[in-house]
Amino acid sequence: MTALADRDETAGSPAGALLEVEQLEVVYQRVVTAVQGVTLRVDAAEIVALLGPNGAGKTTTLRAVSGFIDADDARITEGRIRFEGAVITGAAPHALSRRGLVLVPERDKVFESLTVRENLIASAGRATRARAGVSPDGALDHFPALASRQRQLAGYLSGGERQMLAIASALCCQPRILLVDELSLGLAPVVVAQLMDHLRRLRAELGVPILLVEQNAAAALEIADRGYVIENGRIVYEGSARQLGESDDVREFYLGLAGGRGRKSYRDVKQYQRRRRWFG
Repeated sequence: MTALADRDETAGSPAGALLEVEQLEVVYQRVVTAVQGVTLRVDAAEIVALLGPNGAGKTTTLRAVSGFIDADDARITEGRIRFEGAVITGAAPHALSRRGLVLVPERDKVFESLTVRENLIASAGRATRARAGVSPDGALDHFPALASRQRQLAGYLSGGERQMLAIASALCCQPRILLVDELSLGLAPVVVAQLMDHLRRLRAELGVPILLVEQNAAAALEIADRGYVIENGRIVYEGSARQLGESDDVREFYLGLAGGRGRKSYRDVKQYQRRRRWFG
């Protein structure tokens, strides 16, 4: 596991990187710096988790990568984003979607007044013809629970079923990479486990890489290959999923589990809070 301070910022782009974010900075209202120097990458056929508490900068990072930054509210002030080797910093969401960079957002995931099948058809209609991919019927094959509800209005689906439909709709956009924001939000643990398993199988069966933004670190690390921990807009830890899961500090402060050193006192917590500021 590597702390930010230990990383060689002068190194070149890693070979084979599909998505690269380099020293990204995002400022809201020209005053609040929400993301500060974030650097991360996603390689082909890889699941990467971006973890952190509420307000850490996870969703802002994903909005910047996917083009959903409101120019009146926030803007990218520093850094560069590359996708398949091309610089895409500041590109419009529809242009990025056509290139295969497809977002499953935190909210407003489905068209509630359309049926399940109509949602899938609408997404397939927005996809480019330059890439062969998943059809609406093929998407339903990956989510059998939706197949029997394909004529039902999406507004009547359960929370877990809406998440399935959002992912299935994203597949119909022929993604080269999926950006998934807070898959577990508001869902029961058993439903979260099922959805995470769906993502794992999609990567295995279709080879689609995934950047997964999650507060539920334990669930995300179950399926991720690598992960980054972001706090106060900065990456403070990175490493393999196993390294993050075995780190005492990550287990204690991000997974809610006692580390190998036992339960920490209030003094230990304050010392840790001071120590992690050095990573910035």
